[in-house]
Amino acid sequence: MLTRPSDSVLLTVTGRDGPDTTARLTGLLAQAGAELLDVEQVVVQGLLTLALWVRLPGGESLQALPALARELGVTVDVRAVPPAVTSPAPGPEPLRYVVTAVGKALGVRDVHALTRQLAAGNARVERITRLSETPLAAVELHVTLPPDADTAALKGALLALSMASPTFDVALQRESLYRRGKRMVVMDMDSTLIRIEVIDELARAYGVHAKVAAITERAMHGEMDYDESLRQRVALLAGLDARVLHELAANLPLTEGAETLIRVLRRLGYRTAVISGGFSVAAEALQKRLGIDFAYSNALEVQDGKLTGRTVGTIVNARRKAELLETLAKQEGILLEQVIAVGDGANDLLMLEKAGLGIAFRAKPKLREAADTSISAGGLDTILTLLGLTARELREVGSEVGSQVGP
Repeated sequence: MLTRPSDSVLLTVTGRDGPDTTARLTGLLAQAGAELLDVEQVVVQGLLTLALWVRLPGGESLQALPALARELGVTVDVRAVPPAVTSPAPGPEPLRYVVTAVGKALGVRDVHALTRQLAAGNARVERITRLSETPLAAVELHVTLPPDADTAALKGALLALSMASPTFDVALQRESLYRRGKRMVVMDMDSTLIRIEVIDELARAYGVHAKVAAITERAMHGEMDYDESLRQRVALLAGLDARVLHELAANLPLTEGAETLIRVLRRLGYRTAVISGGFSVAAEALQKRLGIDFAYSNALEVQDGKLTGRTVGTIVNARRKAELLETLAKQEGILLEQVIAVGDGANDLLMLEKAGLGIAFRAKPKLREAADTSISAGGLDTILTLLGLTARELREVGSEVGSQVGP
């Protein structure tokens, strides 16, 4: 055992975890007068790994440690920590990021591909935390980067990795107070919160789908001014019975994970909003159905029970979406850094840029490249994992909500 004055040592304990293993080991260190510099513990399938970095006072030893280890049924590796590690050279603080990988099931090849890409980007993995239960489906990696690291290049490389592996999503977020302090989630509606484009479905019912779909596609790719595209598409619906719109709004197909996302966000005290270039009848139906706090969208003009082919009021285009997000955050006393925006098309770009975290959801390549992060393999509830919530915590929230009486 080490007995030199002020020895700095790292104790790595491995073996079957017991109810008092950590208490007994730290008790021995306390008796020796050790100074605890750092500690990390994890239990995987009942097997303990405990790392203790301590400094021993002069004249003290850990001679009783081997006997205690045998009694506890663990192995203890004791190594001196070099002075260069205990006294790092002064300089700029490294950049700290969190990388989240989420899929149906993460295999060793997936983890290898991810960590290899991180290594190529000079990212040092400091800690890996499992967020899912069985099977392994979500992990969170805390990494550090050199102060001069090219984080944009790393983000692009991770995006390329997730695009090449459609079974899982990878997100890169700056580790900060605001990552864990989000308070509002703002979402697009068509092809984001719901699986359809409402205007396309109305056009299909009216027999003008091909014409409307062509305009929609061009607008979503940013190839046409949104206001003009909306006017052209809505004009094709002139004469449609408004009952078709209301019937469609009453039966909107939700995107996978939408109900879970909104339910958990509400339980955790988040404010939620739909800011959509779609139509108010649908957005307000979703607001009531899911308990969303706010809904902003375009209003279709109706006369004598039929659509006139015109909208009423200010068009909710890309710029208007960003303005509404900012206004809503200010109204609720929420910093923009605490807002998450989610969308799928070019019309959502400014909104995503305005938010503290912009998420491209099953989006076109242009938006995926511009957004902070993207989700393609999972559902909307993947956002909860990006917030760092574990499967156990989500189950706990779900049971709390389920036990409540009333709406």
